[in-house]
Amino acid sequence: MATHFEDELGKVKEALLTMGSYAETAVAQAVQSVIDRNDALAEQVQTGDDIIDRYEKDIDDMAILLLAKAPLATDLRLVTVAMKISQNLERIGDEATTIARRSIKLNTEPKLPRFFDVPQMAARALDMLRDSLDAFVNRDADKARSVIPRDKDVDNLNRQIYRELCALMEESPATISRCLHLMTISKSLERVADHATNIAQEVVYLCEALDIRHEGHPPLP
Repeated sequence: MATHFEDELGKVKEALLTMGSYAETAVAQAVQSVIDRNDALAEQVQTGDDIIDRYEKDIDDMAILLLAKAPLATDLRLVTVAMKISQNLERIGDEATTIARRSIKLNTEPKLPRFFDVPQMAARALDMLRDSLDAFVNRDADKARSVIPRDKDVDNLNRQIYRELCALMEESPATISRCLHLMTISKSLERVADHATNIAQEVVYLCEALDIRHEGHPPLP
């Protein structure tokens, strides 16, 4: 029975990592579609979102069956964390789809003079995602903790891009629709970093049974 349970747990972890790979690829391709003005790549990202959604449902189904088998506390944490991570990965896939849609709309208008720091922002958010998933694989709480403060760097880039795009819209009203599309893309990347942070926090909980979300907030009365 224990061996069967471990096998099923292994399938959950394997599915989660595959889902993570799909989500990471979707974001990278969506941003590349913006840079290359590649509608076909953007459409590929939108089509692939169904796969990510299906993985979330499959992982939830497998996890619920495992929960019914009354696992040990450590296994229970792994199963519940897997469900939360899959939820964050599904939302990352949604953000990739948003970027892809905006990419297609951007391609109907003349190219802006530059992409501001969107590629750099994407690189940082994806690095956070990769490191948080790697921390999950290796049950490395220290690596997970190192991901969390990096979210501020991505937040700062998002604010910087917002300010620069506002200035461009004031200077050149003809760019307003394109700037708004880039603002949405930047916000989606900021959310990808947020989800990577959520995953890292779940890894800390998995490793240490310590919930570090909302640290510093007062307890409920």
